[in-house]
Parts: sequence; structure tokens; C-alpha cells
Amino acid sequence: MSATGTPHTRSHTRSWLRAGAAGALVVAVLATAPAADGTPGKGTTADSGTAAASRTETPVASTSPLTDVVETQVSLRVPLPASVGAHPEHCDRLSYLRYRSASGPSDSSSADRILVAQPGILEGAGAFDSVARNTVRAAAGQGRHIEFWALDRRSNCLEDNTGIASGDTAKAVDYYYGGAAVDGRTFDGFVTSDQAGWLSEIGLEQTVRDQYDLLAAELPDQRLRKEKVLCGGHSLGGVLTGVFATWDFDGNPVTKADAGFNQCAGYFALDTTISTSLDDLQGNSGDGDGFLNGTLLPKGTVPDTGLGLAAVRAGLRTGILPRFLGLPVVLNPETMNLLAIGGLAARNAPDAESTLLDTVPRNTNLDVTARTLFSKDAGVFLSGKPTIRDFRLTNAAVLGAFMDDNSAPLAFLQTSVGLFDSPGGGRITDKEFPVSNDVQGSPALFGTELKAIPDQPDGPLYTWRNFDRVGAPDDPVHRSKDGTPFTTAAKEVTDVRELARSFAEQPLDFTEDYFPTRLVTDIQLIDDPQLARKLVHPAGLTANPKVTFLAGDGILADHVPADENPVVLPGYQHLDVLTAAPTQNGGGREQISVRLSAFAAKP
Repeated sequence: MSATGTPHTRSHTRSWLRAGAAGALVVAVLATAPAADGTPGKGTTADSGTAAASRTETPVASTSPLTDVVETQVSLRVPLPASVGAHPEHCDRLSYLRYRSASGPSDSSSADRILVAQPGILEGAGAFDSVARNTVRAAAGQGRHIEFWALDRRSNCLEDNTGIASGDTAKAVDYYYGGAAVDGRTFDGFVTSDQAGWLSEIGLEQTVRDQYDLLAAELPDQRLRKEKVLCGGHSLGGVLTGVFATWDFDGNPVTKADAGFNQCAGYFALDTTISTSLDDLQGNSGDGDGFLNGTLLPKGTVPDTGLGLAAVRAGLRTGILPRFLGLPVVLNPETMNLLAIGGLAARNAPDAESTLLDTVPRNTNLDVTARTLFSKDAGVFLSGKPTIRDFRLTNAAVLGAFMDDNSAPLAFLQTSVGLFDSPGGGRITDKEFPVSNDVQGSPALFGTELKAIPDQPDGPLYTWRNFDRVGAPDDPVHRSKDGTPFTTAAKEVTDVRELARSFAEQPLDFTEDYFPTRLVTDIQLIDDPQLARKLVHPAGLTANPKVTFLAGDGILADHVPADENPVVLPGYQHLDVLTAAPTQNGGGREQISVRLSAFAAKP
């Protein structure tokens, strides 16, 4: 059996489709498009499950220092429509992480407010852990009891987090790479596109419908939803919230109770805007930079949409196009899973010397990914020497190397968690790959901060100086070649230990390893009549009050939308709006949670 539970037989783009593939797409339109009445086209099968919805709620154990916040995992049976075709039975469930005050009501309908958050691209519910806890606690400190629901999109049902959930790094590695069993289960391998045909039907309509169905199931009274629910999201989640707000859910544009905006009392945006377009996220980097494709992802990650909606959907249904986003290296299910294992190691033993990369097998994906993320310059990348395996790094330093804004090359994956250090005197130098520190960074591409890297292979141990130790009396202040410090205390906002915990402890994890391609292509083609006719309430975008938070050094830093009247957070990167520590350098309280909880009091 595969990881899916099925048998092993199982307008800002550039063209990358070959002419032959393009021709095949056109032919495939006729073979796979649904009939006019909405029934599945040729080659699809229907799921016959009609069991009544069931609900489970399970406590989540956490080592978070915020012990006055209760976290549970909620799962509801909400079957996919028959038109989706055959799919694993457990994918007929919707899940979210529910955060509430330990001193507040246990019944959600009795909460003062409920914040419902859509994740960004390649992002899971677990990414919201810190901002959810911080916000719930901030509200409780003012005598208000709010809840924060972090949604997990349906495609995450394809992930197997058994190894991570063991809580043991060695067991996790043996589970994913050594054939070892954990709790009686063995790993069936990472799912491939041809094993996930049903994802070709998981696009914009299903995603916003899932949010609507979940809200209606958990809070059946629409008037209560309109009074108490705040809808929002991070990154792409802001666009999904905008689409949700304008969507018509009953097929009758005259009726308004079902409209998305009438499920929400207000909106919140976390380093994004509430919109139905990717333009704000894309910003000045646009498509002309030759690297991004208008979705914050490297070109080649998302298929070309120039052939139109019908052709793209046919390509997804036939498998000519990949059903989930990914690249051969850097961004794919295996590398994102390894990042979670790295988080587990950093949570369990942050200061211990890492052996992780010595225990996982050498393969092209992991080796080239490591070279891409941890090469001092182009010469090192091309030669492959030295590799990250040649350096002595602590577990926290490995996680920082892949996630910190002074090391990680991709802006949408960056946090501000500190900097490399070396009590033994190891050199730390400029990281000039994939872009030189002499080149002014683009926020939506590589970020804006100077990049640093250890420079002595087979030398002293490199450790990680956490965010709150940058600028401390014992800080040696590592500097770039021009004498500029790589970072300062004002630029650091996230605790590397809490980031590690978010990766390691969440049953609905930090990343979305199988992000449906169709969800992005639908957004890119949102003006197509098949989609546009569902967005019949454009006034929904402004029908409710909203608050917008922008990372001061994040992906929108070079094009802050002044008309949104945003709260700009200095020093924050794109992920910091989710991961920032409750107490900041200088002793101040984290401002997103403070201001978001205040907005929740009276939108």
C-alpha cells in the first residue's frame, strides 16, 4: 500500500511546457473535462462514501512556556464530492488546530471572538502555533477569551508524520530511511504525482468550500458566525480569505446569508493583503526578475497557465502536469520532511553537535539541496566542496542555516532567529550564493539581509546565537567584509527553540508537503468566467473591518500598500509574523498578538 492508502498500482507566468505537451493538453480537455451537469468526465471515478459527519477533538501535548493556552486538534468528517474521484478515505476529513485560553469557555460559541486562519503556500496549520498562543494569551490578559483556529488544508492528509510524532530524532530517521516501524507502522515512501490524481480537483472552489463547510459544521448559526468570526491568513492565505469573502456558496447571488463575507465579522492579514489577486504578494519583483513566477516560488515550480483554464485542468487530470508543487531539489516533500526532522533534533538537543546529515542517505535531492542552501559561493556550489557535512554544527545551527534570514536564500522561508556563532573561534564569513552580499536584495526574492556562513570545515564547533543573545555583552558581533554587522538585536524577533518546537510538536505540521498545483493555477486564472462567476460579491472585500500586519523586512517591504493602512513590524521577516517570540528584544511585548487581540475586541 502507498502512503495515500491506495495500492501501489497506484497572468504572471512564463511557458515551460514543450509543444508536444501543449498539444496533449488540448486533446486532454475533451477527454477529462466534467460534463455540463458537473458529473465526472471520462477516466474519473466517484467516491461513494455517504457516512454522517463525525467529530473528534484531541489534546495536543506541548512544551510551550505559555501553559495558560490549551491546544487541541479537531477533525471533522466532511466527504469530498463524488466528482473528485477515488481518494484515500482519511482525506474525507477537515482538520484544524484550536487554541483557547485555559480560563475561558470550552464551548467555542461562548468565546468572545474566533480567529480563523488560512495558511500560506507550502504551509500547514502548525506554522501558526506561536502567533495563536501569543494572541490568545494577550486577549486573556485583558479579560477577553478568544479562540484561534489554524486551518489545515485537505492535501495534508497525504503526509505521514509518524516518524516526527515519535519525538525521537533517531527513530524518525530510521522510520523514513531505514524501514523501521513506529507504533506498528512503516513508511510507504513519499507520494508521487501519479499517486495523487485526486489532487487535480482540489482547487480554489474546493478550498473555500472546505472553509465554509467547516465553519458551518462547528458554528451552525450563521448569525453567530457573522458576529464572532474573524477571517484571515498569512501570505497566500490572505488571497484565499479575499476569495472566500467574495464567493457565493449557494449558487444564488441574490441571497446573501451564504456569502463569504457574511461568515466573518472582520478580516486580518499577516504579511499579505485581503485580496483576490497575487499582485500585492508579487510586488516589484514581478515576473521580470527572471526568477519568480508571480507566486513567490522559483520559476518551474508552478506550470504555465497561458493555455487557459480548461487546458491546465486537463493537464492536471491526465498527469501531464504535476498535481502538487515541487522541484527536483530544495522544495519537495522529502526536503520539507527533513526540515521537520531537523526541527525535532533542535528541540530535543539544540546545543548538541548535529549528526542528522550523517545519518540520512546521500541522494541527489538532499545533496544538491544542501549545496544550494549552504554554499559560500558559486565555486563551492559547483564543485560540491566543502559540503555542510564537512562542518561541525549544533542542531540549532543546522535549523538556523535553513531558516534564518542571514542564511536562508528564499525570502518566503525566512525568519529572524539569531546568527551563527563559534565559541571556539571559527570564522564566519559572507555567504555569496545564490546572490552576492554586494547586490541589493529584493524582498520577494532573497530578502534584504546580509548572508553569513561558517568558513572552517573540519574545524571548531559552530553554535547558534539565539535572537535574544544578539547584542549581549558576550556577542563577538560577526561582521561582513565591509565591516557591517551581519545583524543586530533590532533585527531578531523569533526564538529558535520555539521555531524548533513548532516544527517538531504539531500533529498538523508546519509545512504543506503536497500543495495542490490547481489551487495556485486557479488563482492565477481567477478572471476566467468559470471562476469569476463564483466571485459575485466583490463588495465583500470591504464589507467588514480589517487589520493588516506587514513584516518590515518581509516580501512586501519594497511595496508597502499604503491604502491598507498597515501595521508595519520593523525587523520582521515573512515567517516572523507567525513565529515571533512573546517578549521581544528590549523587553517589549510582541506587537502582532497585542494589536490583533485588541482588534478582536472590537473589529
